[in-house]
Amino acid sequence: MWFVEALRHTPALAVFLTIGVGFWLGKLKFKGIALGTVTAVLIVGVLVGQMDIPVGGPLKTVSFLLFLFCIGYSVGPQFFRSLKGDGLKEVFFAVVVCTLILATSIGVAYLFGLNPGQAVGMMAGASTASPVVGAGEDTVNSLAGSPEVIKDMVDAIPVCYAMTYVFGTLGAVWLLGYVGPAMMGGLDKVKAMTHELEKTLSPVSPDSDPSSFNACRPIAFRAFLADGSWMSAPHTVAELEAEFQKEGKRLTVERIKRASDGEIVKDMASDTVINPGDTVVVCGRREMIVADHSWLGPEVPGVDVLSFPVEDVDVTVARRFKEVSVHRLMEEPWMEGVDIKKIVRNDVALNPLGGTMLRPGDVVELVGIKKYVDKAAKEIGYADPRTLSTDFVFIGLGILLGGLLGAVAFKVGAVSVSLGASGGALIMGLVMGWLRAKRPVAGAIPKASLWVFNNLGLNMYIAVIGIASGPSFISAFTEVGPKIFVAGLIVTLVPLFLSILIGHKLFRFHPAVTLGCCAGARKTTAGLGAVQERLGSTVPALGYTITYAVSNTLLILYGIVLVLVTPL
Repeated sequence: MWFVEALRHTPALAVFLTIGVGFWLGKLKFKGIALGTVTAVLIVGVLVGQMDIPVGGPLKTVSFLLFLFCIGYSVGPQFFRSLKGDGLKEVFFAVVVCTLILATSIGVAYLFGLNPGQAVGMMAGASTASPVVGAGEDTVNSLAGSPEVIKDMVDAIPVCYAMTYVFGTLGAVWLLGYVGPAMMGGLDKVKAMTHELEKTLSPVSPDSDPSSFNACRPIAFRAFLADGSWMSAPHTVAELEAEFQKEGKRLTVERIKRASDGEIVKDMASDTVINPGDTVVVCGRREMIVADHSWLGPEVPGVDVLSFPVEDVDVTVARRFKEVSVHRLMEEPWMEGVDIKKIVRNDVALNPLGGTMLRPGDVVELVGIKKYVDKAAKEIGYADPRTLSTDFVFIGLGILLGGLLGAVAFKVGAVSVSLGASGGALIMGLVMGWLRAKRPVAGAIPKASLWVFNNLGLNMYIAVIGIASGPSFISAFTEVGPKIFVAGLIVTLVPLFLSILIGHKLFRFHPAVTLGCCAGARKTTAGLGAVQERLGSTVPALGYTITYAVSNTLLILYGIVLVLVTPL
């Protein structure tokens, strides 16, 4: 058949066919639940692989290393930041959950007589930790044994992963969304406690649409005609800003348009005079500007005077700020002309209220005229200007260094152990992502690029695995039988059930945070979505980020451990 021959002649076409159809299939939902992109790509890859299409090894390795480095880069700042302060409890909790998963997987492997390939594939699917597949395959290939035995174990990894992943997702959704709240006092009680905590947080959507924006802009620029009762005589900029402060409002004057000749004054000092009839541009938080300012004058369109660029920059709070309130920060002289649009801590947005406490590592979004923002950014910490360019020098050298690190082996008894290229790339991504967050002067990888690298890297790797294992998939599936499904069911339910109890009773997290921590430590985005939908709140995301960062790293390393301790 011409189509099959074309795919065999150009195997890259088979990979893109698998990715395209897999992404489409993974998005389809039945009763609100989707199969998931990774699982769908694997299934499609297995079907395409029935055509006996040869696919090369380098493509699989390159895509997986790119994925692991970028995953490390993404979670590195939260991972290292969480090793101290309030996040330390969540780090310990994630370690406990991952250790429960490993211990249960080892027990099940011995109970059902699984070989290393079957065990690591089962663990990867049951804990929905797709990167464990790659790390497990690398480790299995490094084991001592006949080529035929090693190949059979490697072929078993995607089979066991596919058989356990679906329930790994559905089981987490059921336990976290339905059983979890019942274990902590009931859904109504947990909802009430969650909404109390939510009052101090601004809602964050985990799936933001780049084609939309919030209609309520936090920072506003408004133009006023200065002909009110207070403006019966000239006043300086400092006097007008002081008048606003008497009303408890922190508003700054950004520009003035002279009534006499239409000149727009851009560079002002505190003693710059505002004459009656001038148009004044005022900047500040929306809730402060929207008020009765008739004493100053009526608001006017001011199209010409409002047509100027405004800087919007993310600044990482430096370590010298042990803890400082927003109110105290705004009193600093170098904050003149600058407003705080948003504060993000561990990917959760906080309301920039006066009493909100800033901590080192928080990301503060500053808005204002460039010269003012630049001055404030230098005092607060490290600015990270938005860019569309990706630093491929950073990525290329980072993966190279990670691979060299992973090649270093050490002896454990008679066994030679190393992180492998995959483990090294992950750790180097963690370190370089953390360094980038501390001093964002190089190594920029925009979020859109990270999304592409993460998704394309992992799914291209899974597509190659599926296509390569396609011819032997059916026989391996028949050999494994239902025992893998039962083993995966145990590894899905037991650690997660115990995790909810431990988080609630021992760590004493807030109930919503407990569920978010469990979802993060289990790397189940679907579980987090189920919890947030059931509670009608995004508060569980508070516990998701740190535990996700830790488990993303630890489960990969634990996958290597599982392969090494499971008998051939």
